[in-house]
Order: sequence, then C-alpha cells, then structure tokens
Amino acid sequence: MARIPYRDLATAPEEVQQLVATFAPLNIFRMLAHADTLLRGFGHLGAAILGRATLDPRLRELAILRVAVRSPAAYEWQQHVPIARASGASDAEIAALERGDRDASCFGERERALLRFTDELLASPRASDETLAAMRASFTDREVCEAIVTIGYYMMVARVLETTGVDLEVDSAATVTEMVERVRR
Repeated sequence: MARIPYRDLATAPEEVQQLVATFAPLNIFRMLAHADTLLRGFGHLGAAILGRATLDPRLRELAILRVAVRSPAAYEWQQHVPIARASGASDAEIAALERGDRDASCFGERERALLRFTDELLASPRASDETLAAMRASFTDREVCEAIVTIGYYMMVARVLETTGVDLEVDSAATVTEMVERVRR
C-alpha cells in the first residue's frame, strides 16, 4: 500500500492533468504527479533511455533488472521483465538475475561486464578501474556513459518507488510494452 497517497488528478491544475495524461496510466506517474515541476524532465529522460539511447535494449534491460533486484524494487522488476523479454532477454537470463547470479552461464563477457559495472555503481558512485576497463573493452564510450545514466536513473526510480510505496500494477505488461514502443518511434 502506498505510503504517500497518490495525487488526486481531478483536483490538480489542468497543466498537471494534461502532462500526466501523456504518460502510460501507471501508478508511478500518479505518485510523481506530486512533483509536477520534475515530472516532465523525469519523463523525457526515461523516454530517451528507453527509446533513443544506443546501448543495446536487451543489455539496458539486464542492467535495469539488476538494479531492481539489488535495490530491491518489486515494482521496477514487475514493469521491466516484459520489456526485457520484448528486447530479447531470455528466460534463463531473467531467472539468473532474479536469483542474483550475475555470473550465470547464460551471460557472456559483455553481459558480465555490464552487470559487474551495475553492481559497483549500486555500491559506490565510482566503478573500479578494472571494471571500467572491462566496460570500455566491450562497449563504446557513449554506451558506457549511457549505461551510467541508465543505472543512476533506475536507482532513483527504485528509491522513489520504495520510499513512497507505489503499489504494484495489476496486468500492466501490455501498457508498459506499448509505452516503450511509443517512445521508440
């Protein structure tokens, strides 16, 4: 149950109602409507990560799921499992992440580098020289920077979700994958 009540959009200013209407009808956006001055930027950055970044979507989703499981943020996990599947993540990869096994045999060198990088950024604002070198050996500098921003963004999302107690959605997989397809266009 939410620890902060969702914003009553019926009593919100018209501008807030219109802005929230541009997002998928998800509880996170109903909660973030309280911070209406930040909501537009939140949405733009999320859309850029999901729709315009060059980091492979499957790898992006593996990093997001790693953030979700390590945070832990059940809502983030629930929302991103269908996106991960739609982006090409296998059931074996998702199961390995769910059980916390970043070294599972289903992951290759690139995936392991990204997951180790994710773990280090979850623990500290600075990845080790060794882990950064492994990332740079497998990814472009642009992809490394996009991974940092993606990991940081979803760390923030996890903290919003868990601190405010955003309720899990009921049958939102279709809504979430439609939203991702919309931002990719």
